[in-house]
Amino acid sequence: MASLLHGLCVLCALTATGYSLSCTVCVSSSGTFCTGPSITCPADHVCMSSYTVTTARGIDIVDVFNRGCELQSKCGMSGSVSIADGKIKIGATCCTSDDCTPPIPTLPADNHQRNGVTCRTCTSADSDWCYTSDTMGCTGDEKMCLLQTTKMSEPISSNVAIRGCATESICNVGSQNVSSSGVNLRVTYKCSNRSIGLHPGFFLTVVALLLIKLLSLDNL
Repeated sequence: MASLLHGLCVLCALTATGYSLSCTVCVSSSGTFCTGPSITCPADHVCMSSYTVTTARGIDIVDVFNRGCELQSKCGMSGSVSIADGKIKIGATCCTSDDCTPPIPTLPADNHQRNGVTCRTCTSADSDWCYTSDTMGCTGDEKMCLLQTTKMSEPISSNVAIRGCATESICNVGSQNVSSSGVNLRVTYKCSNRSIGLHPGFFLTVVALLLIKLLSLDNL
């Protein structure tokens, strides 16, 4: 009984102080598996696996699987972003014990059925703003119009902006700063259920880098 009470006291103390998990951190561009070092996460974070598939003109061009620490509010997310001639599908799963392995994320199924929403579409590789008269018809669960801006401060200063369609799950994740391998990004999404009247929304870290990849292909 004494040991049980001691264990409960330790558990309560960890909860009160914000216990930090240890999670594997890694990135892979060849399948849904990667290995890497274990790090101590910030308090209230969990271990996450995310999988992102990017297509351009119907052809898969980039697959990225990564593991790391993330807020629990972002667990179980599945969604997609579409721009003209490009699409990104994202899935994320979590687990809540030291160095655990989250399940392989499930990506949203393809759905080409028009949903009645029409959004502005544009891309800019050298500005944090774009706006044209071009539009695209949204499909499936992509019922939100978005404006994404990406500002890279290091190693060089660069801005990227896109407009298109997105699922509400993507818009609800939130904006954030991203620092990885010497690259510092500030990514902000603004979403609405029409092509005007934007309000703040989303980020999923790897999306910014993949959209830059799409823009570079458009310039070939």
